[in-house]
Amino acid sequence: MTNASKITLNEADAALLEQWLDSLWLEKGLSEHSLSNYQRDIRQFMQWLALQNIGPVQVQRGDLYAYLAHQHQKGLSSTTVARQLSALRGFYRWLVDQQRIEENPAALIERPKTPQQLPGTLTEQEVEQLLNAPALEEPLGLRDKAMLEVLYASGLRVTELVSLTMGQLDLRRGVVRIIGKGNKERLVPLGEEALEALQQYLNTGRAQLPGAQANGVVFPGPSGNPMSRQAFWYRIKHLAQVAGIHKPLSPHTLRHAFATHLLNHGADLRVVQLLLGHASVSTTQIYTHVATERLKKLHSEHHPRG
Repeated sequence: MTNASKITLNEADAALLEQWLDSLWLEKGLSEHSLSNYQRDIRQFMQWLALQNIGPVQVQRGDLYAYLAHQHQKGLSSTTVARQLSALRGFYRWLVDQQRIEENPAALIERPKTPQQLPGTLTEQEVEQLLNAPALEEPLGLRDKAMLEVLYASGLRVTELVSLTMGQLDLRRGVVRIIGKGNKERLVPLGEEALEALQQYLNTGRAQLPGAQANGVVFPGPSGNPMSRQAFWYRIKHLAQVAGIHKPLSPHTLRHAFATHLLNHGADLRVVQLLLGHASVSTTQIYTHVATERLKKLHSEHHPRG
């Protein structure tokens, strides 16, 4: 049987895909990472359609069910298939808007049930250990310390952190201006510890980094350009080892810790939503589950009848 991934899209299908991606970029301001995911999902679907001799605008709901079943049979997780269905809904909604088709065949297909994945996080003591891991006698240590403090104090996405420019900082007011997903702007407070670490880095560390003065990047990489997400992730893993933290970590571990610890200390869910830059409070609610699990554990450990 021919492997769908080896199928080359015809010019018409390839052009249709590019037009849709262009519309997503213009209308929603999606990141390159998100656009790449959408492109991959719809390209795979179009390649499968080509094996069935079906054009994208000829698709019926039954064809979509067959494709999703095919993806399940390949061993893909419910989470992955649900993401692909989301891409298909968006693609066919756009085709309806463009008057290429009359009805969205994906509209009434139910999303596969996915297990709720609670984000991994760190305890407050572990965060303290991580924040104290950088060597402050070195410019790179001052940079790493400032990045960790800012990340934990603000709950920024890693992409938002590494792309920070000097123009986004307002040290006098103690806030940072973030342009998040969908080009939505938010002001996020930094707190005294993060401001102190940031000020120390800007005063004595940043000027010693290669190319730091050539542009306005707050945390430059070796070339002076913004540090990559992967490079920062490597630094976090290294510093976690230095701190003696052996938990599985993700690039968003400190963002998760930021949200969970705020809720543990009584912060309002809507406030946390605004600080994280979530479009919907339902996205933020997952952290209430993390906080609740923590409270249950504390209760069972310390209550005489726990």
